[in-house]
Amino acid sequence: MKHALDPNKLGDFGLPVIDAVQKCVHCGFCLPTCPTYDVLGQEMDSPRGRILLMKEVLEGNLTVEQAAPHVDQCLGCLSCETNCPSGVPYGHLLSSYRSLKHDESPRTLGARIRELLVHQTVPFPSRFRLAAQLGKLTAPIGFLVPRFLKPLIEMIPDSIPKRDELPTKSAAKGEAKGTVGLLTGCAQQVLAPEINRATISVLSKVGFDVVVPQNQSCCGGLDWHEGRVKSTRTMAAKNFNLFGNEVDVIITNAAGCGSAIHEYETAFGGTPQLEEAKRFSDRVVDISQFLSRHAVPAMRFSEPVRVGYHDACHLAHAQRIRTQPRQLLRGIENVELVSIRNSDLCCGSAGTYNLTQPKIADELGRQKAQTIVDSGCDIVTAGNIGCLVQVRKHLQDMGSRVKVLHTIELIDMAL
Repeated sequence: MKHALDPNKLGDFGLPVIDAVQKCVHCGFCLPTCPTYDVLGQEMDSPRGRILLMKEVLEGNLTVEQAAPHVDQCLGCLSCETNCPSGVPYGHLLSSYRSLKHDESPRTLGARIRELLVHQTVPFPSRFRLAAQLGKLTAPIGFLVPRFLKPLIEMIPDSIPKRDELPTKSAAKGEAKGTVGLLTGCAQQVLAPEINRATISVLSKVGFDVVVPQNQSCCGGLDWHEGRVKSTRTMAAKNFNLFGNEVDVIITNAAGCGSAIHEYETAFGGTPQLEEAKRFSDRVVDISQFLSRHAVPAMRFSEPVRVGYHDACHLAHAQRIRTQPRQLLRGIENVELVSIRNSDLCCGSAGTYNLTQPKIADELGRQKAQTIVDSGCDIVTAGNIGCLVQVRKHLQDMGSRVKVLHTIELIDMAL
């Protein structure tokens, strides 16, 4: 696409922005793969439409306010990247644009308050736990809660698990093949601490010592995908030296975290910490990808079970990890892996999307839940906490009894 963008005016994000814009040939292959285009049916709510809008804003031909309704409705699911014949790095453009224009983005007072609450609680497990517990107390008086806060209250699960302190080091079962570190995540520690427990258990059974450094910080993904680049860099940098040299690989079990960490080269572009950020991200590997490289002990269930697998967007599209989780599931005796229609179509969670765009998120969540039910599976698995919360909520709303688990939980059960 032709442009008049000046890299000098785009600062650290000049190269990723220009690279994405000029690679787009406006072919339209992205349209049928875009969840928001599918729901809204508007050209400006498609990837190529948003690329044009962002380009026009950065060239000074449109205001941020004019483009915001369409750019803000983008999930950032990156399905368009998977299906783009020109290799447009749409994710780098979107995050860079949001970073450049975050302070100019029009937001109502309610939206600003909601954003402040989310970003001052979710990345901090202790605060998030307290906020979730307080939120549950408002359920009986939900009609008094301001409209802009209702999505926050509605996403709180029926029960909040007890706080779980993970051991700082867990020994391998048998002879150790090496030592790995575990990124514990933020919301996941509060909403589903059993995922980290299962991850440690499986890694130990496969033959690895597992180190869990204390005082881990948020990876910055929540802030990065909304354009809060300064806080992203501050939080992410706290983890760079936390794992030390004894750790060969750093494991993540949350697709959103892994995706954000592998964008550090863009997020830290032009900063003195760039090389350090790249070294850190090079060490981070998704749990399914790591297990696919090593011999996993025999896995089985005593009775046949039908399992479906939902592709988390930031695993399938951002990190190109699709076959590894399925291979692991197929390796479990008495598991029949069933297909879910449009398994890589976004469920509508997308970080804070179900809070900022609840109508679209609800529609995508209902569609995803229906395809899961239609598959006839007994259990559905996924590799991201946001997907698990979203899918579980919509399956419950439908009255479905399909069980929702992280892939690593099912593997741990089978071991």
